[in-house]
Amino acid sequence: MNSGYLWVKAFHIVFVASWFAGLFYLPRLFVNLAMVPKDSHAERERLLLMARKLYRFANLLMVVALLLGFWLWLGYGIGRGPGQYWLHAKLALVVLVIGYQHMCRAALRRFEQLANQRSDRWFRVFNEVSVLLFAAIVVLVVVKPF
Repeated sequence: MNSGYLWVKAFHIVFVASWFAGLFYLPRLFVNLAMVPKDSHAERERLLLMARKLYRFANLLMVVALLLGFWLWLGYGIGRGPGQYWLHAKLALVVLVIGYQHMCRAALRRFEQLANQRSDRWFRVFNEVSVLLFAAIVVLVVVKPF
């Protein structure tokens, strides 16, 4: 096996896992923000600062993960040929993950504008979506069911 391929694959996995770590924690910050009392400005600002930094960092990780994924796909032919429909399903889920990240940005904007209408319970459920997407993507990549 080509050692260049293995390096790209290894770094793709590292950046995908890191990106998801940000997506696992960012909605948890939203849970905490939704629970902040209205008169606790310092706590809200501290949590908003953390959420902004985490969002920006997760965004950077996403870009690198996607670039490495494209490199695997275009440069090494991963997912090409017959019986590679698992990649189509994975790419559809990646599009959903990108949409999820944009939903996180929209939620962050609402918190910044003091316009959030969602409860901490809603964000607890929302927080689990990234875990389910990550699990489905890993199963598709490892098992390649179709």
